Amino acid sequence: MTTPALFTPIKLRELAIRNRVVLSPMCQYLAVDGCVTDWHYAHHAKFAMAGVGVGMVEATAVTREGRITHGCTGLWDDGQIDGMARIAELYSRYGAVPAIQLNHAGWKGSAQRPLEGAGPLSTETREAPWQTLGPSAISCKQGWPAAQAMSTADIEALKEAWRQAFRRALRAGFRIVEVHAAHGYLVHSFLSPISNKRADAYGGDLRGRMRLALEIADIAREEWPADLPVFFRISSIDDAQGGWTLEDSVVLAAELKQRGVDAIDCSAGGLQNLPISGRTLPPQGFQVPYAARIRKETGIATMAVGLILDAEFADAVIRKGDADLIAIGREFLADPNWVFHAAQRLGFDGALDLLPREYSFYLARRAASRKTA
Repeated sequence: MTTPALFTPIKLRELAIRNRVVLSPMCQYLAVDGCVTDWHYAHHAKFAMAGVGVGMVEATAVTREGRITHGCTGLWDDGQIDGMARIAELYSRYGAVPAIQLNHAGWKGSAQRPLEGAGPLSTETREAPWQTLGPSAISCKQGWPAAQAMSTADIEALKEAWRQAFRRALRAGFRIVEVHAAHGYLVHSFLSPISNKRADAYGGDLRGRMRLALEIADIAREEWPADLPVFFRISSIDDAQGGWTLEDSVVLAAELKQRGVDAIDCSAGGLQNLPISGRTLPPQGFQVPYAARIRKETGIATMAVGLILDAEFADAVIRKGDADLIAIGREFLADPNWVFHAAQRLGFDGALDLLPREYSFYLARRAASRKTA
């Protein structure tokens, strides 16, 4: 039987990935001073043993003030490496590729944890606020405090923080690193003309606004081994008048490809919490067209995200060449065995091989008993 497209292996640089399914990074907001806890280990254990091709750890701050909330994971300190290493080893042990997304929240930082309201921290909230940074001295939305506009010295310190975080991620055992340049966080806020009002070399025209993203890409390729891939997550559109466009994303993706970035993770929106075209419930795979166009026009590998729910849809995206990888988030929370169930639905003969032998033995007997019932 022909292997479903979703379960064909892919090779990026010298890294072999057994299938096209990626656990999307999902913030848990339960770290302690940037360090992962048993919660994170249990969260990832479910997926490490469930057949994913890549398991990606949540947005992890490169500096203390780069967190979204007090509960965000970090790699700004060597003491945070060991906990991450346990998770990376877990994925490797069960045949998945360990990955991590690095981030700086910028003007969207100093926020309450979602379960506590997700609003801005203040002197009246349970946890203390901090001064956020951004390209310009403006706030991410009405009612939030303004960010501090970054000086040239601040930008240089930021780039060094990214460099050190890349090094720590590698020491922890991750094989893919992803730069978070989406959802209104710091790198995205430099890209978008809505949030970047600078008049220096890091602002103005498209070239100036892309400068920070491209310099971080250069640092990533300097620090990440030549045989391992670097990903970039971008908001393909701001979906707001005068904002970042898909045409801008195509230009950025082409530039990133020239600098050795291997895949674009194609999300959208997030700047100033603007909804995508005002839709409250977008259709399945509503962001796939962004991945398809960027892939077609630049030749770089893309990852499709955004309300991808079922196996048949995900398989069709890969089969049609609209993307090279599929990121699954909330569906995994509802069904940690989504990959195994997808393999069964698509008739993949290697479905049982995706699970640990201890599980596959019992599931094989379950299948046999059902046939004889």
